[in-house]
Amino acid sequence: MSTTQPTLEAARTILKDRFWLEALRPLQGEIIARTLAGSDSLVVMPTGSGKSLCFQLPALALPGRDSAGPGVAMVFSPLIALMEDQVAGLKRRGIRAEYINSTLGKREREKRYARLARGAYELIYATPERMHKPEFIEALGAVPGGVKLLAVDEAHCVSKWGHDLRPAYQQVGRFREQVGSPPTLALTATATRAVRDDIRETLGFDSASMPLFAAPIDRPNLALRVEPVWSDADKINAVCALAKKHAGTGIVYFSLIKDLERLEGEFIRALPGREVRVYHGRLDPREKKRLSRRFVEARPDDGLVLLATNAFGMGVDKPDIRFIAHAQVPGSVEAYHQEVGRAGRDGLPSDCVLLYSQDDLAIQHQFIEWQNPSPDFLVEVWTAFERARSAGGDNFDSEDLREQIIGRGHRHGRGGGTIEYALITLSKLGLIEPSSIPGRFKPTEASDDRIADHAIDELIDPAEIDDKRRRDLERLLDIVKLTQCPDVHGFVRDYFDLETSGASPEPPAG
Repeated sequence: MSTTQPTLEAARTILKDRFWLEALRPLQGEIIARTLAGSDSLVVMPTGSGKSLCFQLPALALPGRDSAGPGVAMVFSPLIALMEDQVAGLKRRGIRAEYINSTLGKREREKRYARLARGAYELIYATPERMHKPEFIEALGAVPGGVKLLAVDEAHCVSKWGHDLRPAYQQVGRFREQVGSPPTLALTATATRAVRDDIRETLGFDSASMPLFAAPIDRPNLALRVEPVWSDADKINAVCALAKKHAGTGIVYFSLIKDLERLEGEFIRALPGREVRVYHGRLDPREKKRLSRRFVEARPDDGLVLLATNAFGMGVDKPDIRFIAHAQVPGSVEAYHQEVGRAGRDGLPSDCVLLYSQDDLAIQHQFIEWQNPSPDFLVEVWTAFERARSAGGDNFDSEDLREQIIGRGHRHGRGGGTIEYALITLSKLGLIEPSSIPGRFKPTEASDDRIADHAIDELIDPAEIDDKRRRDLERLLDIVKLTQCPDVHGFVRDYFDLETSGASPEPPAG
């Protein structure tokens, strides 16, 4: 690292000139000052509270690691849509940012590798799986000034104790050493004490070298409560009461697309004068973007009520959401906390109501079964994938494989999400990756080598699958405990064991 370190005042000039912002929030200022000094931090802040600026501003302010050039900031993110949105926002400000992921064709990836190697970018975003690509490592190694900053976004994906483990993330610590151990920021919106400990250990830090910076988890303007319900009519009446109390925008979260669509007409009839829209993961990408834009631009007097699955919300920055209802129970306290955290970011009173029906727990139990496909079924799906490829195809989706498996009468074939999660698991094993066509997968460049070195069943650890299934069930049990608790705020605060903190070590989980 260059011996000439920028000051926070110099960074504030960049903040005004390039981000068009007048001031930093206090916690942002502390984190950025520590990063500018060349030190590392673990950041736990709610979505929409300014986490991204904590690495984007230092990315422009820090000098290169040597005199060869200005260097580049490396940002790992597991969410392709989110990284694309962030890069688009940076480009609108004239900041030289780009992403490299599996949605790009080979020719475009090669162009971006070449530009990266020439030092054309100030920030480069990539999924964690990209660190295993030799051409990516080669391009980073050629950057004039080197990798001057490493940001690990959605850092809970590092940890097996988190709710969304990405195995590739567990190699980030080794990657960090490979690129010269630059100052590192690990950032997430949700992390229990055990997850925070695991993030540090996996990245090669302890709590002294990577202290915690955490935003307050209690937000007094949010009224969190649980209401028992016994029928769809009860749920609709509860949402109508919220809509009557709050004229502004609201979200009603569902777990199942079929229930969301089944009740759409009833919500429209029950909410005359309100604009009711539907958002879920199976919509056309262009329709998703149109709905997201409409949601963000909605005025309070538009009375927009969005019926959505958890596919909606990540990266959506709207300060004036007045109410959020969970029409079906979420699968974890982490998911619940993240979703209710989207309400009332303007500081004004907002209501968050979890409509609890014990019958809805069966939905989450089914999700857990889908999300943890058996070793035998993973082998079955991979075999079908290979058989389809040998027939001349080069990318496939779940429907392609479902036809083969159901066509042979496989007992697992009817589960709505079973094959989808099998594909996700095979992706996490590094055997397949998303293709440039949304919703479809292709073999990774390394898959043939991996299968040549190991039989497919040797790459699958049954004990690991059982362990993850147990953890998922424990997280669902925690949601049940939350529904029985008279103080939801207190339950969430105790669950995360997260006091507001500055640059000081925190003791490990007991």
